[in-house]
Amino acid sequence: MPMISRRTVLAGLGAAAVARGAWLRAAPASLRLSILTDEISQDFGHACEVASRDFGMGLVDLREAGGKNLMNWDAAQIADVRKVVDRFNLRVACLATPIFKVDWPEAPKSQFSPKRDEFGASFTFAQQDELLERAFELAKQFQTDRIRVFDFWRLEDQKPHRAAIDDVVRKAAAKAGKRGLILVLENEYACNTATGAEAGRLAAAIPDKALQITWDPGNAQFRDEVPFPGGYAAIPKGRIGHMHCKDAAKRADGKWEWMAMGSGVIDWAGQFRALKADGYSHACTLETHWRGAGTPEASSRESFAGMKSLLHKAGAA
Repeated sequence: MPMISRRTVLAGLGAAAVARGAWLRAAPASLRLSILTDEISQDFGHACEVASRDFGMGLVDLREAGGKNLMNWDAAQIADVRKVVDRFNLRVACLATPIFKVDWPEAPKSQFSPKRDEFGASFTFAQQDELLERAFELAKQFQTDRIRVFDFWRLEDQKPHRAAIDDVVRKAAAKAGKRGLILVLENEYACNTATGAEAGRLAAAIPDKALQITWDPGNAQFRDEVPFPGGYAAIPKGRIGHMHCKDAAKRADGKWEWMAMGSGVIDWAGQFRALKADGYSHACTLETHWRGAGTPEASSRESFAGMKSLLHKAGAA
């Protein structure tokens, strides 16, 4: 039997990684579905079993497991997560990191700055470069090219700081691009890019394709934007690199609250139909948030049932 050189082995591994990336980017016959595993359970193995066997998904997003944010996972937990992902024949669609979900240091503290940890994450502005490098390494280990980021807790007046914030995001995207990775910045209602219109502005200000948008219609709705068709139309075609799916409705007091998919006011059937027509090829990730069914798992099951019904209605199932 002929000897196989180390170069040949490495070339094969590289080809496999490229093939996996191509699989994720190839135009699908229907929209690909994923879920943030901690929206089901902190028990990662159980969450993956539900996602794979009960929901029929081939993708998951990683954010938190066992009460620990993925940025704090040690080598043993990373190895365990990889084994579970492989056991259920899943792929990682996106790393849902908390990068840049901190206060902007040159401005007054944001009213949205949390008083306690969110999703097991508690990091400072000074740690953000370290977190970015950590995310690059995790992306390799989990064989994904998508890293979710933000653009700092929302300021009452962004104008004096907007150019500097854009510059931080721009430099981070350039670093990601050199590694063949993509930062997918989420429009988060509590951060400085919260709506489709604001996401469109950011995409125009930073044309680097290594920066794309995690489009979250629910977050835009919380900012009183009509996310579809209006917010969606404001984001340049080809710059949406990830999707978060949750629904929302207004309470009697006029404030927004999360709902199961299909139980709120967002035109999700229209959004799914448009995504398919526009050739969107990455994951649509269920981010349940709603807890009306009593437990995270029960609520995720009910919301996923609504999501499936909307996908069928849109002809995108």
